[in-house]
Amino acid sequence: MTILSSLTNGILTITLNRPEKRNALDTPTLDALRVALDQAELEAQVRVVAIRGAGKDFCAGADLNELLASAEKSLAENEEAALRLGGLFVRIRTLPKLVVAVVHGRAFAGGAGLATACDLVLATSSAQFGYPEIQRGFVPAMVMTMLRRSVGEKIALDLAVTGRVLTAAEAQAAGLISRSIPAGEFEQAVASVLTALSQTSANALALTKRQFYELDGLPFADGIGLGARVNALARAHPDFRTAIAAFLK
Repeated sequence: MTILSSLTNGILTITLNRPEKRNALDTPTLDALRVALDQAELEAQVRVVAIRGAGKDFCAGADLNELLASAEKSLAENEEAALRLGGLFVRIRTLPKLVVAVVHGRAFAGGAGLATACDLVLATSSAQFGYPEIQRGFVPAMVMTMLRRSVGEKIALDLAVTGRVLTAAEAQAAGLISRSIPAGEFEQAVASVLTALSQTSANALALTKRQFYELDGLPFADGIGLGARVNALARAHPDFRTAIAAFLK
């Protein structure tokens, strides 16, 4: 199986399961991830999703054998194949549940893209991030949108045209990941974050995530208007009333 899934206390853990290939993303893996996310949306008991990698690395990027074979295919075929990965990024962002990347080892190319497509990225301090496509005569095209939004144009272009690798601390300082956590504290810290998210109002999390991404590119006044609409929706939900009443008591 290219991925493994387990559900415990509202936390769905999806593990990339190709350790012998450094969890490289081939077509079956991408399709399995998409199915798992679609199912996660439909299952009420899933409160938060965590994506991890088996073995020594999170994900080394695209499967190179598939990538090499694609050189013989048409432009239309390759665009369709690229959109399989791009569509997964979009699906993560549109899923009304928080998706957390739990990163150890290397997260390169499409693997770094998969991590940064997630809503939060928790990385062990020994993790590495990079976009080495340029060093293989390729372009980090499918990750560029998230990379540029995460770190800004100067750092993003630097990473894209040099392929240099960042430590977890450097990735956090650049805004590429959420937290860099010492290895000895990593699993406990991850469990704490995931548990807290699983116990948070599902409605409040969904509204927060939706507003956060819809703010991209909005003028200031439109962003304030969107905030007012989300504010009103949140007040109307039973979770809000229950939580405020409990706090007042």
